[in-house]
Amino acid sequence: MRKPSKFRVQAINDEILAKLSLKNRYNFINSNLMSILTQEEFNFLKKVQKFCLKFEKDNKITHGPEEDIYDWIPIFGAEGYITRQHAFECIDLNYEEYGFTADFLRILALDIFDPQFAMSGGATVICINPIYEHHENMPIRLDALKQLVTGKTPGCLLITEPERGSDAVHMLTTCEEQDDGSFILNGEKIYNTNAPKAKWAVAYATAEKNNGNTMAQFLINTEWDGWHCERVGIPWVPKLYLGKEHLENLRVPKEYVLGGVGKGREYLFEGLVPERVAIAMRGISECWGALSHAFIYSNLRKQFDQEILKFQGVGFLLTDLWAKTTNLTLAMLKYCEVYDEKMKKYGGELPQTISQSMVANASQFKYQAALLSKKVCYECANLMGGAGLCDNTLMHDYLNISRIQEIIGGSRQIQQYIMSINLRRMFRSLETFES
Repeated sequence: MRKPSKFRVQAINDEILAKLSLKNRYNFINSNLMSILTQEEFNFLKKVQKFCLKFEKDNKITHGPEEDIYDWIPIFGAEGYITRQHAFECIDLNYEEYGFTADFLRILALDIFDPQFAMSGGATVICINPIYEHHENMPIRLDALKQLVTGKTPGCLLITEPERGSDAVHMLTTCEEQDDGSFILNGEKIYNTNAPKAKWAVAYATAEKNNGNTMAQFLINTEWDGWHCERVGIPWVPKLYLGKEHLENLRVPKEYVLGGVGKGREYLFEGLVPERVAIAMRGISECWGALSHAFIYSNLRKQFDQEILKFQGVGFLLTDLWAKTTNLTLAMLKYCEVYDEKMKKYGGELPQTISQSMVANASQFKYQAALLSKKVCYECANLMGGAGLCDNTLMHDYLNISRIQEIIGGSRQIQQYIMSINLRRMFRSLETFES
C-alpha cells in the first residue's frame, strides 16, 4: 500500500487503499496457487512473502520515488533472496530450496513486493550465473560470487552494444591478449541494468571485430582503470540504473578471464536459457501483481450503485486475464519442475539434445509471457480507471515495466527467429529419421 507523501496526492479513498495492501495481494496470489504447489513449494513462497511483509512494515516502505531500491539489496541478500537458481555449496551457502521452481516462487514474491526491485535482482543473477559456472574454485572468483549472491553489491552483464542491439555475436568490443595472459579491452556497451551501481560485471568481447568465434568472457571489477560508466535514462523504470559503458584500455588480469578466446560464444549462449526463463517468470509475476490490484479494486469500487466487477465489461475481461495468467503459470511451473529434475538426473549438465529443446522452450516462454504481461497490465490498469494510472499503487509500475519485457533479453523478433530455427532443425531431424 502506498501512503501519501510529499511526492504524492491521495487519489484513492482510505478503505480501498487499505485493502490494496501487500498482505491482501499476497492472499489473492496464495488462494490461486495453494492447490497448484506442493506443500514444500507453498511453504517457501510464504516464507519469502513473510520476509517482504516484515521488511515493508519495519522500514515503512511506500515504494515511492524517494526510495532507493539498491539500499534494499544487502538485506535481501543476507536472507538468500537474490537468487535460488543454485544451492551455492561452492561458497558455503547450501540453500535448501533451490532450482528453477524455487527461483520462480522467489521472483513471484519479490515482484508483487516491488517489480523494479525484482528486475534489478534479475540483472544481478545473470552476472552471477556465468561466474558460478566458470569459477574453477579460484578464490578471487568465489569471493566475487559470494558478494553478489549475498547482496554485498549488485552485478551487471555486458553484452549489448550501441551499434549491435540484439546481434550479440558480431561484437565491436575487442580483447587483446597480453604476454602474461591478461587482456586489454576496448569498446562500448549499453543498456546494462545495474551497471552504474555494480562492483562486478561479466563482459564479452572478441579478439577480432564481428567474429563471434573469437569471443571471450571476462569478470570485471568496475573500480579498475579504464571503466567509464554513465547512466542511461529509461523513464519506464525510473528507479533502475542502466548504464552505457566505455571500456578504454581496461586490463583484465588472467585470473579474471572466465573464458578465453573461442569460449565466449559458447558461454554466452549457455546463459540464455536461465536469463530468458527468469524474464518470463517476472512477466508472469507482473500479471499476478496487476490482477491482484484489479481484483481487489473491482470488488470494492462502486459505480452506478454497484461494484464494478458486476458489469460484464469488467468482470468478463478480468476472468479472461485471470484464466490466461493461471494457465501460463501452470505451464511455467511444469517446465521448472522438469528442468530441475533433469538437472539433478544429469548432474547439472544436460545432454545436447535436451539442452537445445530447452533453448526453444525458453524463447517460447519469454515471448508468450512478455505478450501476456503487456496485455494484462494494461487492461488491469484500464479497468481501474484513474486509480490504475495514478501513483498511489504499484499499478503504474506494472504498466510501465511490462512494456520493457519484449525488449530485454532479446527482442520479440529474436525469440521468434530462434523458434523458427528450432522448427527447421526439428524438420531436418525428421527427414534424417525417415531416411
